Amino acid sequence: MLFNSAVFFKFFAAFLLLYYLVRRHLAARNLLVVAASYVFYGWWDYRFLSLLLFSSLLDYTVGRGLGATEDPRRRRWWIALSLAGNLGLLGFFKYYNFFVDSCVVLLTHLGVNTTARTWNIVLPVGISFYTFQTLSYALDVYRRKLVPTRNLLNFLAYVSFFPQLVAGPIERGTHLLPQFETTRVITAGMLAEGIWLMIWGMFKKVVVADNLAPLVDLVFQHPADSGPMVVLGTLAFGLQIYGDFSGYSDIARGLARVLGFDLRLNFNLPYLAANVREFWRRWHISLSSWLRDYLYISLGGNRGSTARVSLNLLLTMLLGGLWHGAAWNFVLWGAWHGFGLLVHRVWSANRAATQPPGLNAAALDRQPSRWAWALTMLFVFYGWLLFRAGSLEQVIALTRALGHFGTPAWFGSYVLNLVAFALPLVAVQFWQARTNNLLAPLTLPAWARFTLQGVLLWTILLFWKKQAVPFIYFQF
Repeated sequence: MLFNSAVFFKFFAAFLLLYYLVRRHLAARNLLVVAASYVFYGWWDYRFLSLLLFSSLLDYTVGRGLGATEDPRRRRWWIALSLAGNLGLLGFFKYYNFFVDSCVVLLTHLGVNTTARTWNIVLPVGISFYTFQTLSYALDVYRRKLVPTRNLLNFLAYVSFFPQLVAGPIERGTHLLPQFETTRVITAGMLAEGIWLMIWGMFKKVVVADNLAPLVDLVFQHPADSGPMVVLGTLAFGLQIYGDFSGYSDIARGLARVLGFDLRLNFNLPYLAANVREFWRRWHISLSSWLRDYLYISLGGNRGSTARVSLNLLLTMLLGGLWHGAAWNFVLWGAWHGFGLLVHRVWSANRAATQPPGLNAAALDRQPSRWAWALTMLFVFYGWLLFRAGSLEQVIALTRALGHFGTPAWFGSYVLNLVAFALPLVAVQFWQARTNNLLAPLTLPAWARFTLQGVLLWTILLFWKKQAVPFIYFQF
């Protein structure tokens, strides 16, 4: 079920009515959340509800097992069970055919003729998100950062909460689970914030992202040999994926806020980052922090030699790229950002060594220049070319095209369309940055706030498509 579909509005209206009737009764409220979330997920394909239930029951059981023993050997066995179950599930549905095909290609290049059977596997929507969410719970219990819950209903609600179920933010048990263990007081401020986030998120998706999509497809589905067109197509995709994914996160946070819940911030003006490290602190924050806390640190983090730390960082970003999809262009995208983070790390260390005592690297990072921002955006947006390209061959073709400077007759029309749909997004982001407040529109007088929201709603209805366009991150 898509947020930008008529059926979702009917679903949410019915849910909201029931929710407000039972919101003060904890068990009834959580039971309603679980039932509605399973309807929401099963609307796509009810057969995959079994996977959602499997992940939930697995890590609920693992949490109980970890909480019942202090024996290190038994605790390692329990967390190994969680890792094997979650990663095995994710690996089969998402990566089985990719690894089989890659092995066949590799053996063929080595002169070994072989065939292997691949299956017609359907990728369950959101599997990368909810498996990471349940796995983080088990890891937090294992690390004794979280006391395991004994209430299965609360845990099922935590895992399946429909606003963030299929495309995040990836929640932690330490943050979201306690919210299902207490009744929620819904204030006028929460309602105002939730309504704004839903409207703004829907605007970013329906008006910005969906209307930039044809411009992106024009360049990437029929690769042009024009450098300016590749640049504009990549710029359009960078804005499209931001509007699409951050729009989903805003809608999810808005829905949750109206219900009295608080979801983690997932995007914080990432295109204002002045270095690659800062970009990853602002972009898909719930995933980048997950990779840092559960993968990078587990590999050793910053401990050890420079070579070991560099390897840890590269492996983390490679696996982060692979998380996005079973294709080599995603691996290449992860490697590109891993390389960028390594360069920034070395540069920061060298710069800190030449500065006066007392001025650390963190302080230096707070002194960005326009050149640093421009170089960072060039790096990030070339990464989007790698991300969007359908194959390594297309990556090569598009990169070569950057050296050709001819433009087609419709170049000017393309630029006008890109500017028209990007300008409102850029203007609001500039406003948020200048005020250092992502909720800056809520500081307007009531008449101005309602006027702004009315204009956005009118624009959303104007560009609404009869056939709802899926969110990009549903495929991950």
